[in-house]
Amino acid sequence: MRLAMIGTGYVGLVAGAGFADFGNDVICVDSDELKVARLERGELPIYEPGLDVLVARSHKRGNLRFSSNLAEAVEQAEVVFIAVGTPASSSGAADLSAVMAVADAIGPALGGYTVVVNKSTVPVGTAERVRSRIAAHTRQPFAVVANPEFLKEGDAINDFMKPNRVILGSDDERAREILRQLYAPFTRTNDRLQCMDPASAELAKYANNAMLAVRISFMNELALLAEKLGADIEQVRLALGADPRIGAKFLYAGAGYGGSCFPKDLKALLHTAELQESSLELVAAAERVNERQKQVLGEKIARHFEATGGVAGKAIAVWGLAFKPGTDDLREAPATVLIAALLAAGAKVMAHDPVAGDNARALWGERVTLAPSMYHAAEGADALVLVTEWHELRRPDFVRLRALMRAPVLFDGRNVWDAAEVRSLGFTYHGIGRR
Repeated sequence: MRLAMIGTGYVGLVAGAGFADFGNDVICVDSDELKVARLERGELPIYEPGLDVLVARSHKRGNLRFSSNLAEAVEQAEVVFIAVGTPASSSGAADLSAVMAVADAIGPALGGYTVVVNKSTVPVGTAERVRSRIAAHTRQPFAVVANPEFLKEGDAINDFMKPNRVILGSDDERAREILRQLYAPFTRTNDRLQCMDPASAELAKYANNAMLAVRISFMNELALLAEKLGADIEQVRLALGADPRIGAKFLYAGAGYGGSCFPKDLKALLHTAELQESSLELVAAAERVNERQKQVLGEKIARHFEATGGVAGKAIAVWGLAFKPGTDDLREAPATVLIAALLAAGAKVMAHDPVAGDNARALWGERVTLAPSMYHAAEGADALVLVTEWHELRRPDFVRLRALMRAPVLFDGRNVWDAAEVRSLGFTYHGIGRR
């Protein structure tokens, strides 16, 4: 099929490259001509494992192109995807200005019956708003479908190629059939396509992220109680996860969640509920708990150094800056909260992240020393903090680490190190909710 993907951010690039890999003719559109030129040269604006190979393969084959000409791309397309950002506004509501601007531009460019698919994360009712905006600019037949994305940063290619469900929110059977054909190669072994009304599809995306956030915040809150009771949250986690009604995923206590989705989507869902004079108390609590949890590591470090004059002047090594492994995304990352607290307290921060170095440098400049390796960051450190559990940071050479550090103090923000092992090697160990 001939597809136009409006937006070359995280969702647009992954979806565009994924559809192209299955033989579709895809034009990815962005208003930033410099960004388009970089994409044509194979320079990606984001880090996502495997995406560079996927883009290069389809681009070389000729069925993945990049353009700043939206009208031309839309006119040629059978299906047009809207995949632009919907950041949180000051009120917490999703900012739909980019979505609506694209809808206004799509209308005059339609060349015949076209399926317009909204892949941006949007509040309930947006499909109808998009339909109205497009209809104001055209007499061509079209349909609008809500098709939320469920991509995990760091594993997005796998999520797109092997989706656990594809949701189509539309009452237009012609549009549904076209998208069934488009998604057929992705759902061939197991038909995971779910058709529903647009409002349900839009709410399903927010509900998905809210549920996961609630599980994370529940475990983080329970971890703080476990510390006070002398219990071990890791043992509690294993007991909970063994119950098939609960399951083991997203039950890990840690330094809090971040990224471009959970924080923004929870705010938007809460704002939607407020407009309907409804309350989502569990969701609101999950958000509050998470903001509190991001401060826990900084507070643990401050308490540890109270007896020796405080954090000021201490060298603190931070391992992992991105909000999760597999990405260079620092948005809402717990590490940013920790480093802000350390700098405010007068600490010297030496940090390392396998891929987020450039973004970190742009954020902190020379206030944070960015080390070329995990061990360089730990040299002369009075304490080491693990914030993001990249694979290479899970099993370091602790003997080597002990020799490099000025003081053998570890703060494990993801509970991935064996407390008994590192203590036997002479380290002072602090986890989250650990005995």
